[in-house]
Amino acid sequence: MLNDVITMIPVYIMGHKYDVPLGLTILKAMEFAGYRLKRGCGCRGGVCGACVTIYRRKGDYKLKTGLACQTQVEPEMYLTQLPYVPANRALFSIKSVSARDSDVTVLYPEIMRCLQCGTCSKACPMGLEVMDYVAAVMRGDLELAVELSMECLMCGMCAARCPAELSPFNIAMLVRRIYGRYVLPRSPALANRLNEISEGKFREELEKLKRTDQTTLSQMFQDLQAEKGASV
Repeated sequence: MLNDVITMIPVYIMGHKYDVPLGLTILKAMEFAGYRLKRGCGCRGGVCGACVTIYRRKGDYKLKTGLACQTQVEPEMYLTQLPYVPANRALFSIKSVSARDSDVTVLYPEIMRCLQCGTCSKACPMGLEVMDYVAAVMRGDLELAVELSMECLMCGMCAARCPAELSPFNIAMLVRRIYGRYVLPRSPALANRLNEISEGKFREELEKLKRTDQTTLSQMFQDLQAEKGASV
């Protein structure tokens, strides 16, 4: 018979002390403590970037950042969640900007304050070279900036830690939109599919799916996943 002993540790969530099992992620620890999470959680797998957490270890004066779905609780951890990071986001129409690097600096002039300190890269939960893509934007190398920022979760932790008060994730989003509209070659397959949709080719099939009950839809999805797995 296995004698599994659950080790309980004290953590401080939003200023209140709770005993939670060691090994849980911050999200699971908060739910164990009785929090019903309606905001600040989403995919629970490090994809959506919705669970930004600020925390500090006991005896350490440094504030740290992490995603609550990835970061495990530690004894005497003090933490609080941010539902979002209120970073600067420029308003623009994609039709009014172009692939010129000057358009980026007009919308985000603060980018020229970048200190190249690397704090943004250290804060990134995905391990992206945030400082490098900001530098690429400053040089006008939009292609490199797109490549380096493509896996950005838009969590905002880079902006929360930037001493120059930049919002690198919003800057990268602007660059990707510009690059996608004006530089990236158009896909003929995408154009054909859009034409098929506008002509109503899939309308009958979609209407049939909308009339299908949830149990049947779940089984169809499982069959499709099994088919994909068998073909790999």
